[in-house]
Amino acid sequence: MQVEHQLKMMGTTIDIQITSKTAQSQLQRVCQLLEVYKNRFSANDSDSELMMINKHAGIKAIEVDPDLFELIQIGKIHSQVDPSNLNIAIGPLVQSWRIGFSDAKVPDQDAIKEKLTLTNPNEIILNQNKGSVFLSKKGMKLDLGALAKGYIADKIMAYLIDDGIDSALINLGGNVLVHGTNDKREDGTFYIGLQNPQKSRGQHLGVLKIHDQSVVTSGIYERHLKVADKDYHHIFDRHTGYPIETSMASLTVVADSSLDCEIWTSRLFGLDNSLVYRILNNLPGIEGIIVTKDKQIALSKGLEKRFSLFFN
Repeated sequence: MQVEHQLKMMGTTIDIQITSKTAQSQLQRVCQLLEVYKNRFSANDSDSELMMINKHAGIKAIEVDPDLFELIQIGKIHSQVDPSNLNIAIGPLVQSWRIGFSDAKVPDQDAIKEKLTLTNPNEIILNQNKGSVFLSKKGMKLDLGALAKGYIADKIMAYLIDDGIDSALINLGGNVLVHGTNDKREDGTFYIGLQNPQKSRGQHLGVLKIHDQSVVTSGIYERHLKVADKDYHHIFDRHTGYPIETSMASLTVVADSSLDCEIWTSRLFGLDNSLVYRILNNLPGIEGIIVTKDKQIALSKGLEKRFSLFFN
């Protein structure tokens, strides 16, 4: 039996496809898990577990669920390395700009400077024994938006595999993870469309074949704020506090783990294109596709036979 379901959650559209003898009951459990994870990781829901940490910044440590502690721990590590454009402490900046929300605005320069002082990932204090998180300065805010969807997708797929599915596809707003054989294709692989950054959603640049893997794309085409003749996107430069200036239009990463895809799209997006290309070709188990604003495409070597470009 195959079931398909679509729902709106976490500010995005989620698609689930499960092939299994008990697909219907597994789908119900997946929907329950999605609700649990939303209430754990959201930086926009005032009653989420993550928001409890943010509300007590500079006041006290908060003991959290092991899943939330683990993701914050992973996020802190990758926020501290160099090079990396990932910073899970960037919440104060994200909440100042609010790009993608109806109350989006351009903060003044003094406000941006002030918020930047609250975005140091070294000031996230983790206590492994207690499973607690403490933000050492008042006004600090964690934002796991760059990582949470990948972590959630991996957790849900792990449950489905453990519960004996034949195959599954999870699409969390463009964050795609697949497992098993795709019966709709002769070669058994899943065909994933790659968004054309210059065109409206659903218009693809090409198609990527994957099996038991995840595909995640970061791009500057999704969320915007237009003020006068200036256009601002939603991916911020952790050093300037403004949207990152880059010739890159999108970066797609392919890996076995959806969280790994999230980590590397977030770390690498906006860095020098040639540096990103070298890194992608030297990271074990990580492949990628760079698309530039002037429509140049660079594939890491492992994807050269798995990506088909649309000529339209």
